[in-house]
Amino acid sequence: MVQSSVLGFPRIGPKREVKFAVESYWAGKTSADDLKKVAVEVRKGSWTSLKAHNVDQIPRQVKFVFRLIGRTNLTHCPPDCSGDFSLYDHVLDHSICFNVIPTRYQDLGLSTVDVYFAMGRGRQADGVDVPASEMKKWFDSNYHYVVPEFSDTTDFKLTYNKSLSEYKEAKEAGINTRPVVFGPLSFLLLGKSARDAKPGFQPISLLEKLVPIYEQVLKELKEAGAEWVQVDEPVLVLDVAATFGAEFTETYKKLAAIGPKIMLTTYFGRLDSNLGFVAKLPVAGLHIDLDREPGQLEAVAHAVKDTKIVLSLGIVSGRNIWKNDFNASLKLGRKAIDVLGADRVVIATSSSLLHTPVTLEAENKLTPEQKDWFSFALEKGSEVAILAAALSDSQSPEISKALEANETSIKKRRDFESSSDDAVRKRVAAIKPADLDRKNPFPVRLAAQKKAINLPKFPTTTIGSFPQTKEIRQARAKLGKKEITEAEYDEFIKKEIQSVVDFQETVGLDLFVHGEPERNDMVQYFGERLNGFVFTQHGWVQSYGSRYVRPPIVVSDVSRPVPMTVRWSSYAQSVTKKPMKGMLTGPVTILNWSFPRIDVSKEVQSKQLALALRDEVIDLEKAGIQAIQVDEPAIREGLPLRRKDWDGYLTWAVDSFRLATAGVEDHTQTHSHFCYSDFNDIFPSIQRLDADVISIEASKSDMKLLSAFKEYGYKNEIGPGVYDIHSPRVPGEQEIKDRIKDMLTLISPDYLFINPDCGLKTRGWKETEAALKNVVAAARWARDEYKN
Repeated sequence: MVQSSVLGFPRIGPKREVKFAVESYWAGKTSADDLKKVAVEVRKGSWTSLKAHNVDQIPRQVKFVFRLIGRTNLTHCPPDCSGDFSLYDHVLDHSICFNVIPTRYQDLGLSTVDVYFAMGRGRQADGVDVPASEMKKWFDSNYHYVVPEFSDTTDFKLTYNKSLSEYKEAKEAGINTRPVVFGPLSFLLLGKSARDAKPGFQPISLLEKLVPIYEQVLKELKEAGAEWVQVDEPVLVLDVAATFGAEFTETYKKLAAIGPKIMLTTYFGRLDSNLGFVAKLPVAGLHIDLDREPGQLEAVAHAVKDTKIVLSLGIVSGRNIWKNDFNASLKLGRKAIDVLGADRVVIATSSSLLHTPVTLEAENKLTPEQKDWFSFALEKGSEVAILAAALSDSQSPEISKALEANETSIKKRRDFESSSDDAVRKRVAAIKPADLDRKNPFPVRLAAQKKAINLPKFPTTTIGSFPQTKEIRQARAKLGKKEITEAEYDEFIKKEIQSVVDFQETVGLDLFVHGEPERNDMVQYFGERLNGFVFTQHGWVQSYGSRYVRPPIVVSDVSRPVPMTVRWSSYAQSVTKKPMKGMLTGPVTILNWSFPRIDVSKEVQSKQLALALRDEVIDLEKAGIQAIQVDEPAIREGLPLRRKDWDGYLTWAVDSFRLATAGVEDHTQTHSHFCYSDFNDIFPSIQRLDADVISIEASKSDMKLLSAFKEYGYKNEIGPGVYDIHSPRVPGEQEIKDRIKDMLTLISPDYLFINPDCGLKTRGWKETEAALKNVVAAARWARDEYKN
């Protein structure tokens, strides 16, 4: 009998209840108990919804700061889909649970929940002033995790066995669950050395100290009656794991001997050469991602054939929103059954459904045709159930009807996909190498730009957005409800832009932005103005903490019908004599932060976007905009997980950026921005972008990102972020001066811009004003200090 499994569920609530509750707590409007009550309500709502989608047994969720995920082991229906509940981040949860708390957050007199949030977003209140921990992208997704910090003095201990508490709670309610724990090697390998660690320290050296804590967790679960435990080891899809085969083997011998049966979970990629040692681990089950890497099935199935390992097939995508093709999935399932037998096969989502919206049920503005294309988290739970039933040779009429309906639906979508915009396809096919090159090399352009724009040494600027106030959101909502006219809304936006320009004049910035008050999101805004996208009303997905996004969906060929940003950038330039940056989101980022098509390659989609943006860049230049920023914060995150796959991606990704930006004259300064990126391993590609100025998030990376710029001799201009905008904390002037000093040990003063880490959309005006005044003061100090 084929079993089924769901690896996790969106933890935001169907109406973003968790976001609003957390932000209310941060604002001091509600208590920790109020926060807990909202979490309870969200959990109950999830249970009810899952029941309606044929989930018979639903485990309870965590009561406090975080939980280790509970799952239910079922036949023919998905288990617990309410896992992954966290008020901020599941990796941060794990750090708190295992007492991995950096010294700067200790002995501050804070409650556990406030220490938790201080680590996630920083804290500057009641005499406490600590920055946030570093965040990084979770593999190649747009989700950010809080990076654990380890040192030789890290004192592992189980401060609270949340998985045990949840297991007992569910058991008392008559629910059989399968707890999930973040694996020990992934925990260490995805972390970093703390600032106070000894030279040469590596987090993996702590494995021997860490394993006994995991043994304690699993031992207590087994004593409480847990039959299975799911241990997530996503690093097994990375090249780095190959170095630690012996450590995996020794660790899992210990864990398997003391705890419940282990379901070892991987996702987002393929095991590849790591399969050699993984297949020999003493685990009871192994989960692989067949949505991203279907080609690994045959090798994995035969590798575990002569063991007793149960193989969990990640067939239903945890990363996209397209309806599953049942016929294709059933073929994969049958291949596994032919090798292993039905009793050793589980049908599952490829990963947690954290990366998908909650449900299609509330989407009433999509056309019936469009709605039929998609499947969100709750619908994916049903897909898993149907596939498992079909592979178990169910004779149920409902299952037969579901299979027939799916076949009809997939055919209609394929028919739609076969129709294309011939003009767009021909334009992509006609791209020439010369289209990717600026007219002259950077030194020539730099001279022209200095003459045209005339910025001072250490020019100050921001990354683009300014605070999106309640008034801006209300005006946008009123326009959507037709409570105000387009003309009234336009006048409101003009006043907001004028206010942002006046603010920059007063503070003393050098290169201005218009503040983007008209934009709901840096990707959605452009998608709404391009052909080829559709949008949801409630398709929210967590990016980090309480920051949720509504990714656009690419459904057909992409083109630009009319200019998208020229009007507002031109207006902003008309009300100031200071140079104004035009602000665009780059083709790779629009693609990576949308739900892309799966019938056309990402390369084709990216180049279609690049051509649309190229037209916009040229129109901005014609309108008198002298600096144009094309942001690519997602270019590093989109890098394939295996190094052997990098070259192809980097070629088309860099070509797409160049295609979008190369059409302007020498005097026009092109900018780009990058988020949370380790550049060392892809630096030649960063150089090949040939942007005149790049800005990068660097304030939480201990300057390690900038070493590559010195090592490789980067000669274009660069603006490493001098403070973290993801935290409400205001950096002091001296703190920024110290950062500038550090930067100048790696970057020439002739090429250094001074700017925040990222856009200021999520910040308040009070903290923005205080921070930027300090930025400007520090830049003026630097001009005096480094005159020569």
